[in-house]
Amino acid sequence: MSTAKPTDQKETILIVDDEEGIRTQIKWALANEYQVITASNIDEAISSFENSFPHLVTLDISLTENGDREGLEILEKIMKMRPKTKVIMITGHDEKEMALKAIQLGAFDFYQKPIEIDELKVIIKRALYIQTLEKENEHLNAQVRNEKGFADIIGDCAQMNAVYDVMRKVLSTDVPVLIYGESGTGKELVARAIHYQSYRKNKAFIPINCGAIPENLLESELFGHEKGSFTGAYYKKEGKFELADQGTAFLDEIGELSPTLQVKLLRFLQEKEIERVGGKQPLTVDVRIVAATNKDLEKEIKTGNFRTDLYYRLGVITIKLPPLRERGDDIILLASNFLNKYAKEYNKNSLYFEALAQKRMLEYAWPGNVRELENRIKRAAIMTQSNFVSCEDLGLDENASAKRETLVEIVDDVQKQYIIKALSKTNGNISKAARELGISRVTMYDLMNKLKVEVNKYRKNPAIQ
Repeated sequence: MSTAKPTDQKETILIVDDEEGIRTQIKWALANEYQVITASNIDEAISSFENSFPHLVTLDISLTENGDREGLEILEKIMKMRPKTKVIMITGHDEKEMALKAIQLGAFDFYQKPIEIDELKVIIKRALYIQTLEKENEHLNAQVRNEKGFADIIGDCAQMNAVYDVMRKVLSTDVPVLIYGESGTGKELVARAIHYQSYRKNKAFIPINCGAIPENLLESELFGHEKGSFTGAYYKKEGKFELADQGTAFLDEIGELSPTLQVKLLRFLQEKEIERVGGKQPLTVDVRIVAATNKDLEKEIKTGNFRTDLYYRLGVITIKLPPLRERGDDIILLASNFLNKYAKEYNKNSLYFEALAQKRMLEYAWPGNVRELENRIKRAAIMTQSNFVSCEDLGLDENASAKRETLVEIVDDVQKQYIIKALSKTNGNISKAARELGISRVTMYDLMNKLKVEVNKYRKNPAIQ
């Protein structure tokens, strides 16, 4: 038995077979590319494995007169010691059932005798390639669980490191935090991280979506109500702020709050008191407020849609989350994390991205940000028929709009959307639409020509100018 130690330059392969001719044949064929170790029985096999920890094992399923028992026993011991080792079972034509059992026990693949070295080499190369991908994934996951202290937030780009810096500074304080970011960038995830790293972590974290609750119900949701205070108020109800006492209330889409509720929220931030709908006595509650928006609140202030005093109360500390398209290699970091998550959830074997799929993900603009990325990875984990996720599995095929837009293209697209919205609102009246947008009629015509906007599409009466 050879006991040569592996070198740094070559991957190590252990060949386990009771036939000396087969051991010699495989070793001779692989010696130029790999460090090869051989064993003829169970004791030699386990000893060699423990001494060298090879990257890959070719294992005869039937050793000596004991049939498949020893082969499966060796496999089980290898999987217990180092479950990521790639084991290729060598079988006879009548041992397919045992080979499938070996796959269930953790073997990577099986190959039937008689051995064709070129075919076996292909299987070995594929197994070692997948092992390399697994190590890369482990590295990515190690980055995910980095020392930054926010394990649920994945990212290592400059913009995200700036976010982490601000988050660390607010953990020991109680000041309100305002989080800016496009839809799907992870604003609630950041709010949760701030809460669960703060001294309030053992108390409630209560999220409230201000844009999803009708205005006539939102006041009751936030502040609660007394029994009989309005039609349908059959019992007393504690509001979200009461439920979040000693903890954190997360106000998502704060830019959607009505003027009336903005006043009530401002009073709460100033006085730390609430009054239930229909109530007569104020209640003191201790709640930290973290708010989030995808709107530009300074513009909302100028248009009269948001109170200046509330803005400065909420935005003592601001955090700006970058869109996914600006986060570079974080895209692959996030995608790998989601792929591992859904591979486990759907009981799939290890999944990996094809090189073209990674390239396409880096090129794609991700208008839906991290939320869109996760949904596409989830779809891919379900749809893929192999260990490798393709562009088609991700829905990013050649027909997809995968190319990132330039800044000029993005600006043009936004301008076009606003022009279309204004024309639709004014029944295609260009003068009114221009006033709506705060531009001259001449500028409006120039932009419509440049952006190829056909005004008649938005007119019920084409005679309107």
